[in-house]
Amino acid sequence: MQDAIHSLVQKQRNYFYSGETLDVKFRQRQLARLKAAIQKKEKDIFEALRQDLNKSEHEAYVTEIGLVYNELKDMLKNVDLWAAPRKEKTPFTHTGAKSFVYKVPYGVTLIIAPWNYPFQLALAPLIGAIGAGNTAIIKPSELTPNTSTVIRDVIVDTFAEEYVAVVEGDKEASECLLREKLDYIFFTGSVAVGKKIMEAAAKQLIPVTLELGGKSPAIVMKDANIRLAAKRIVWGKFINAGQTCVAPDYVLVHTKERRKFLKYVVHYIKKFYGEDIRFHADYPRIVHENHVERLAAMLDEDKIYYGGEYDAAERFMEPTVMVEVNDNDPVMQEEIFGPILPILTFSNDYEVIEKVRRRPSPLALYLFTESKATQQYILESLQFGGGCVNDTLMHLATPYLPFGGFGESGMGSYHGKRSFDTFTHEKGILKQSTTFDIPLRYSKTKRSLNTMRKLLE
Repeated sequence: MQDAIHSLVQKQRNYFYSGETLDVKFRQRQLARLKAAIQKKEKDIFEALRQDLNKSEHEAYVTEIGLVYNELKDMLKNVDLWAAPRKEKTPFTHTGAKSFVYKVPYGVTLIIAPWNYPFQLALAPLIGAIGAGNTAIIKPSELTPNTSTVIRDVIVDTFAEEYVAVVEGDKEASECLLREKLDYIFFTGSVAVGKKIMEAAAKQLIPVTLELGGKSPAIVMKDANIRLAAKRIVWGKFINAGQTCVAPDYVLVHTKERRKFLKYVVHYIKKFYGEDIRFHADYPRIVHENHVERLAAMLDEDKIYYGGEYDAAERFMEPTVMVEVNDNDPVMQEEIFGPILPILTFSNDYEVIEKVRRRPSPLALYLFTESKATQQYILESLQFGGGCVNDTLMHLATPYLPFGGFGESGMGSYHGKRSFDTFTHEKGILKQSTTFDIPLRYSKTKRSLNTMRKLLE
């Protein structure tokens, strides 16, 4: 396998050196071809997501295919502007010169995609890589084999492998790819694997973007619209059966609003999924039975307020709400990544800050309040990747906001122009005049030094 992957990387490097990907019109044509290929295979993509995760057509479009179309639309519309050299100011000390920033691709890029949104999280970074003028190798997750196959079919039908290729396989395939001298690595997945990716990249000084995760809080203040907060938290938490890197991982609700909040949480779970969720045709499944067992180990029967039923063989776990949870409970030790929602309480704003700061900086934070002063206080006091005020998840659905982590939840960002920027090196170029040559920099006299001091200080 290593020899085949080495050959593929070399093919892509040779193709990149041909210069064909540097032409912006070429990039736009390839993006248009990718969009046409996705549209042609749309039914197959829906079916693959249904087989792997039991996603309904509505959920698959909203959270996967639709987001990819939106990214394609934005990149196609703007890439010629983003790729153009940018003129910058030139200081007086450089009289006669002009300053520019040239946007150049890195070269051969690797995109390692996860299993929770297996189509969107493979294709969205690819759009940035193509738009910036790189070649790309995609490594889909082996845990969603049907989606991996359809991604491969889309790419093989659209691009030559020296330009864009798919490498399928398990951990061994990823390890073989990481041994190669690549020019950029884009990884989405767990913190634990992210550390291994960064370690492998560091050995060859390969730049990386890491989109990881963490325990993202939803904070419900005393003045929040409790009913709407519960509705939007239930939607954001249990979409894809909680297997979302930016899902609300736990809720901090003001003590005086806890009872009302819980009532509405249960109301909306039943409204969205019915009384007997096991027979809800469109409720997503957990990716693998081992993940069901992992989630089951987090449950405490004495603290289950609603739900708690699961079936590993069926890859099923119903939406579950836990109360009286404390920091020492298993459900608070790691990112849940499943349909379990722990509810914790607080009494004042300072307690919120203290509770969130006990943990590594999360990928997302969701604040529910009507107070602008509270919004400013919480958003400025806590470090996290991004988030929403009075909503959940929707910040990642716009190409106009950067999406990425902070600290242990990741590094780098993408979506929209940030995707182009992520896969682009900005090369600073000074163009100097040859019509005259100021002698000041060559002179070593005291007078010259004093002149430079006046100019620079």
